Amino acid sequence: MSITPTEQHFFADIAQILQTGRSQSYRAVNTAMLQTYWRLGQRIVKEEQHGLARAEYGQSILPKLSRYLGTQFGQGFSVSNLRNFRQFYLTFPNFDEFVTHCVANLSWTHVRLIMRLDNDAERNYYLQEASSQNWSSRLLERHIKSGYYRRVLAHQSPLAEKLPASSAAPFIKDPYVLEFLGLPESFSGKESLLEQSLINHLQKFLLELGKGFSFVARQMRISTETSHFYVDLVFYNYLLKCFVVIDLKTGKLRHQDIGQLDMYVRMFDDLKRGVDDNPTLGIILCADKDETLVHYSVLSESQQLFASKYQTLLPTEAELAAMLEQEAAKCIRNAENNATEGDA
Repeated sequence: MSITPTEQHFFADIAQILQTGRSQSYRAVNTAMLQTYWRLGQRIVKEEQHGLARAEYGQSILPKLSRYLGTQFGQGFSVSNLRNFRQFYLTFPNFDEFVTHCVANLSWTHVRLIMRLDNDAERNYYLQEASSQNWSSRLLERHIKSGYYRRVLAHQSPLAEKLPASSAAPFIKDPYVLEFLGLPESFSGKESLLEQSLINHLQKFLLELGKGFSFVARQMRISTETSHFYVDLVFYNYLLKCFVVIDLKTGKLRHQDIGQLDMYVRMFDDLKRGVDDNPTLGIILCADKDETLVHYSVLSESQQLFASKYQTLLPTEAELAAMLEQEAAKCIRNAENNATEGDA
């Protein structure tokens, strides 16, 4: 059966109306469900507070309520779920304020993961990012386990509010967690293996890089009159409006690696950067780095060059805390040194 262009346009309009209606219906139903769970939590808390012995009363009333609701409505009202409803209300006591952070594309699974976080700023970050970036609940769980928010925050200087709006600081993480590659902890000297694995898992790598990144090329050639050079990975960030070149090192960062990246970024700015693009950013993704070397290199002052470690296993909570503490201390030292130099 042939379809004329006019019919095709008509059919597309009908499909769009249906899609919009279904999306609106889902958002309305999802918001209503979340509000219902919030109201259940609110009612449970108020009932517990009226008990003469709150702790004992709470322990006894929830199993009874669970059995009652199970008889009335079927599955979904276990004691653990009732506790989740209670925690939902206690974590977000103002539902209208909660909705301003959490638009309706976040499911109850998303909310359960986020409300277990202790820090208000971290919770709000994940609510906004998971919503605006349309993260699946599985991706959200992965980002929480890998300390995504804290890794971004730790890399920023305490003086970050003084940085220009185009600064890359909020877009750079240290370390990058690449557990999805399935690679061993150490494979020094095999940059090609790391590069190929990143390409094979490009979608996951883009999600780990963060907002605004799109893939451009691997082994991109940049040439002068006498020489050819090949950049491992090239991306473009449409939020920063600039190219981002990544140099892969499976060993410890060396001073010649920094010089090489600096050259790549300068060449890229001269040969590839568009008239409307911001200056190119360069990231050395390395297995390890010496902070003393970083401090006494151009990395400590440049707004275009960065060095970040990667790791191929999800960190434990203790490992993550230690890494973030080290990174935060480094940022504070750099900020203090820069402030001292500025005063001088």
